[in-house]
Amino acid sequence: MLSSIISPLLFLSALTVAAPTTPIEKRATVQGFDLSHYQANVDFQGAYNDGARFVIIKATEGTSYTDPSFSTHYSGATSANLIRGGYHFAHPDASSGSTQASYFLAHGGGWSNDGLTLPGMLDIEYNPSGATCYGLSASAMVSWVSDFVDTYKAATGRDPLIYTTDDWWSTCTGNSGAFSGSSPLVLARYGSSPGTIPGGWGYQTIWQNADSYSFGGDSDVFNGAQSGLVKLATG
Repeated sequence: MLSSIISPLLFLSALTVAAPTTPIEKRATVQGFDLSHYQANVDFQGAYNDGARFVIIKATEGTSYTDPSFSTHYSGATSANLIRGGYHFAHPDASSGSTQASYFLAHGGGWSNDGLTLPGMLDIEYNPSGATCYGLSASAMVSWVSDFVDTYKAATGRDPLIYTTDDWWSTCTGNSGAFSGSSPLVLARYGSSPGTIPGGWGYQTIWQNADSYSFGGDSDVFNGAQSGLVKLATG
């Protein structure tokens, strides 16, 4: 996903660096997408009619930014009967993981067991304005993510999704496997396969496979059947 201040060219070049690839497993998949205020007008019903069944919508960034289109997008997705959820773009150099999780929860990032709500997603990736790892050591970054995850789970009973890339996760957390048994992985890699799966995760739950989707935002693919997507939403 894009920060409100990230350079798109920097982001895209980072995502398309060559990496060893792992052939995608031949199994059922479900189309989805993610978006933010950069996509002001979205045809959610058209996306549903075209086969999409979920959307992840930017809610917050750091502790001072709320996406101005979040409510409109969320309502539109709900009306189209799409499974939907919010995401938070992390700034680990600005405040603690707990503080940012609380901000996310207060501005659209919560979860309810209604069969239509995905657990919130932590978007943690390239620093839009400076050092790749936000100036944190690998151990400090793992602690930051743990702080966010623990705070979110204490409030909702659900582990948040974690969105990242193989390169960033390997570089900035030391390829930590601390979350592989709890938080589902949303892996960003634009190409014909998900590539290397980082952090001890056995597979990606969602693959962001392209930076464009015909109805807006980025293309996402759920790694499983519709029943699995519904299970993810219901806990």
